[in-house]
Amino acid sequence: MLLKGKTIAVCVTGGIAAYKACEIVSRLKKKGADVHVVMTQNATCFVAPLTFETLSGNKVTIKNFDPNREWEVEHVSLAKKCDLFLIAPCTANVVGKLCAGVADDFLTTCIMAATVPVLIAPAMNVNMYQSAAYKANEQILRNRGFIFIEPDSGVLACGDVGKGRLAEPEAIVNKVIEVLIPKRDLDGKTVLVTLGSTREPIDPVRFITNSSSGKMGLSIINAALKRGAKVIAVSGFISVEIPTEAETIKVATTDEMYSAVKEQYNRADFIIMSAAPSDYRVKNYNQSKIKSKELILELSKNTDIAAEIGKVKGDKTLVIFAAETNDLIDNAKSKLKSKNADLVVANDVTQEGAGFYTDTNIATLINKNGKVTPLTKMDKSALADVILDNMQDVR
Repeated sequence: MLLKGKTIAVCVTGGIAAYKACEIVSRLKKKGADVHVVMTQNATCFVAPLTFETLSGNKVTIKNFDPNREWEVEHVSLAKKCDLFLIAPCTANVVGKLCAGVADDFLTTCIMAATVPVLIAPAMNVNMYQSAAYKANEQILRNRGFIFIEPDSGVLACGDVGKGRLAEPEAIVNKVIEVLIPKRDLDGKTVLVTLGSTREPIDPVRFITNSSSGKMGLSIINAALKRGAKVIAVSGFISVEIPTEAETIKVATTDEMYSAVKEQYNRADFIIMSAAPSDYRVKNYNQSKIKSKELILELSKNTDIAAEIGKVKGDKTLVIFAAETNDLIDNAKSKLKSKNADLVVANDVTQEGAGFYTDTNIATLINKNGKVTPLTKMDKSALADVILDNMQDVR
């Protein structure tokens, strides 16, 4: 979810386009944002506050002096907790008040107290939009650092034709993403990520597997999506939820994962093998539950997916992982060479904070040019960004 962890105030002013703010709030929520709606009194004439409360899951604030408000100075507390203020639609009146520093309602006092980006989506009659007064006010706000998204042209609510119609909700939400997540260096690129563990069945109720949770893979997927990439996720068994923005292919066994990767890798510019597929499978699967007192398994080696992709990757960038318990650097360098990879992410899983089910990792990055980058313990989300940076540097 692109906006997970982000808090956004959607400020709705009194124009007919206020109904479009409902879709904006819905889209922001679907992308993971915590949305708080602020309305002017006039805005409530167009959309009921209950609508926004239902869509956002948060109380709508309208008045400065609400008898049911919390004890804290609410416009200041909201300004502190938000990552961005979005005014959509924004009337000419509100633009004028912000320009003059007028703070006579909850919305304008919030904006006055805000130290985060303020994005304004104006909507008004074409003649108002083209007036000298409005243009001067907008330019003053732009000079102060306010961000504007241009209105669309077309038939307006009043019947006039021209520029002044609120930009489409999708365009506004994309602008919010652009402001909050400015690094879009993977726009137009496709990243294939494998994640999780595979299972090799012994009988109908038992299987061989490992402790991979998919947390590292999920962090890479989220980071790649935020940077604008199209993501193909080939997922084994995981303890996390893959965002709907990624194209997800579910697999069970290592052979199934290999088949999926082999089928999809040509679509990708970058291939990141963060999964932990089982190295072995049971040679003789038992069709019924085994009930003997002792169990001896004969195993066969599974296909080394990364090595097979390394043989055919061409100009694609291949990133592999090396989870080791000893001789970390030597083993990682050996894997990098044998699999014809471009970058290896090596970690000693015996270190505290570097295991499969943790939210942190301690990694060393080694690229095909011999550069070794040891990293301190960090959240897997932070490590994901470091991996994506180094992945592109090695191309």
